[in-house]
Amino acid sequence: MDIDFLSIFNSLNALLILASNYMMYFLDIFSRGRVIKMNPKFSGHETFPLRYGWLYKSAKYLIENNKLSASSPEDAQRAIVELGVGKNMVSAIRYWAESCSVIETSTNSDQSVSDIGQYLLVEEGNLLTPSCSAQDPYLERIGSIWLVHFLLNFNENELTSYRYFFNFSAMQNFEKEKLLLDIINDVNGLCGKEVKPVTLKKDVDCFLYAYSKKSSTSVKAKSINEDHFTSPLSELGLVKDLGKGYYSSLLDERTSLPTEIFVYALLRFLTQSKMSDTSGFDSILSDQSSPGKIFRLSEKGLGIHLGDAVDMFPEIFAITDTQGMRQIRLLQQFDEHENFHHILDEYYGTKK
Repeated sequence: MDIDFLSIFNSLNALLILASNYMMYFLDIFSRGRVIKMNPKFSGHETFPLRYGWLYKSAKYLIENNKLSASSPEDAQRAIVELGVGKNMVSAIRYWAESCSVIETSTNSDQSVSDIGQYLLVEEGNLLTPSCSAQDPYLERIGSIWLVHFLLNFNENELTSYRYFFNFSAMQNFEKEKLLLDIINDVNGLCGKEVKPVTLKKDVDCFLYAYSKKSSTSVKAKSINEDHFTSPLSELGLVKDLGKGYYSSLLDERTSLPTEIFVYALLRFLTQSKMSDTSGFDSILSDQSSPGKIFRLSEKGLGIHLGDAVDMFPEIFAITDTQGMRQIRLLQQFDEHENFHHILDEYYGTKK
C-alpha cells in the first residue's frame, strides 16, 4: 500500500493554519473584553466645542511662546492678547490641542508641538524640523477633519464623553439623558473612580455640540447655532440632532472617509493598540480604538474600506478568509513608534 506523504503533509499544514486562525479569532474575542483603566477627563474645555482655527493657533502660539497656559496671570494675559480670546477660551484651545494630540505636555508641564501637529499644522516659516511643512493648517480638506476625529478618539489613557461614545457605545438612536446615564453607570468601571454627574452632563453637552448637526426634520433646524457652524467635527455627519434631546448616529459606509486616512488609523490600531500583525474582521469592527468603532462603520462599510486599503497598498496588507473567518494581515514590519506620515503623504500629494 502506497502512502502519499505529500498529501498527508499538505493536510496537516492546512489543519495547522486553520488552528492558528481559530486561536487568533478567540484571542480577538478575549482582547475585546480587556479594558484598560482610564483617567477621567470630563472637563477642561470650559464647555466650548472645538472650533476652526484653534489647532493652528495653538501650534503657532506654542512655537512662538514655548508655553500655552492660563494658569498664571502673566501667561493668561499674554495668551488673551495674542490669541484674541478670553481666558476661558484660552483654556479650551489648550484642552482641544492636547486632546487632538497636536500638543504634548510632559509630566513636568513642558509643552511641545507633536509630530502629527507639526505635519498637519506648522507652516514653512515656523519649521521645527527640516522636513516639516503644513499639510492643512486650516482643516480645509475633509480628510483632515477625519484625521482629527481619529486622533481625538484614539486614546486609551483618558476618558471623555466622546471617547466613551466612539469606543464603547453601541447606540445608534439615543436620547441625551440615556447617554449621560450610561456614562454615569460605566465611568467607575472604566476609570476606577466616580465623577460628579454635573461635570459629566457639561461634557456630554460639549460633545454633542461639537459633533452634531440639526436634522432637516428638526423643529429647530432653521435656527442658527454658532457652535454648530464653527466646529469642524460636525462636518463629518457622525451625529445628527433630531431635536428635543434625541440624536442618531447610524453605522454607515462613510463614503467621505479617504482610504489613506482609514489606512493610517488601521495601521496605528494594529501596531499600537493591538500590537499584532494580524487581526480579525470583528476586532477591527468592534474593538476599543479600532477604525470600525471610531469611524462608526457598518460591516459593509468596513469591508469596503478594507478592500480599498488592500487595493491601494497591496505591499502592506493582505486579506484572508479561512472557513468564514476574515482577517487582515500586515505584510511589512512596523515599529510601534512609526508615525505613518508616508501614508498621509499619499492623501496630501506630498512626496518626501
